[in-house]
Amino acid sequence: MLSSPLPLVEVNPSSKPEAVVIWLHGLGADGHDFEAVVPALQLPEALPVRFIFPHAPEMAITAFGGERARAWFDFETSGSSAMPGIDRSAHAIKDLIQQEIDNGIPADRILLAGFSQGGVMAFHVGLHYPKALAGILALSTFRAEALELDDASSAANRNIPILMCHGQRDEVLPLSLGESTYRALQQAGYNIEWHDYPMGHEVCLEEIRIMGRWLVRVLSDQEISAD
Repeated sequence: MLSSPLPLVEVNPSSKPEAVVIWLHGLGADGHDFEAVVPALQLPEALPVRFIFPHAPEMAITAFGGERARAWFDFETSGSSAMPGIDRSAHAIKDLIQQEIDNGIPADRILLAGFSQGGVMAFHVGLHYPKALAGILALSTFRAEALELDDASSAANRNIPILMCHGQRDEVLPLSLGESTYRALQQAGYNIEWHDYPMGHEVCLEEIRIMGRWLVRVLSDQEISAD
């Protein structure tokens, strides 16, 4: 486990939150990276959601020649599936979930979101977690190949709603990586939705609007009108 809780950015609704989204940033970014996305999601006031954006710890990245960056795990460029540190970060994220449960938010009202490395963590924690969570929002990412589905999934989250979005021109994590994860989860019977967009390793406004509508549907079974 990490020796201390993850530092974080918190965006709270105007009324008492009824659900929580824990949003995990990508390699080299920090918790502020997706903070500005919250208003663009256009969530209704009737659905008060707290957003938590933790900062990943700084660590030496093997693929960067040992240069330090905020990351959820280390990795190499050699194609190795080993990801040192992933379990340590998973413990820290589970601690965040437990903290929200202790604050009165049920596990099934807590949703994990993640971009790139953060999405790898959202899958890793969400598919393992022993209590049913609200959903997994996985952006420009993939499920770690080292984790077999039969071993990775918990019975509590076999029906967890999943939204995957990916850029068609992503040069960091190619579209094929996301597509292979989507197909594997779909074939395994997961409740998963897929969207791809003519963009690189990033997010776009159309994607954010889709995310907002999906969050409303998952967290409240309501619909909001498209622009």
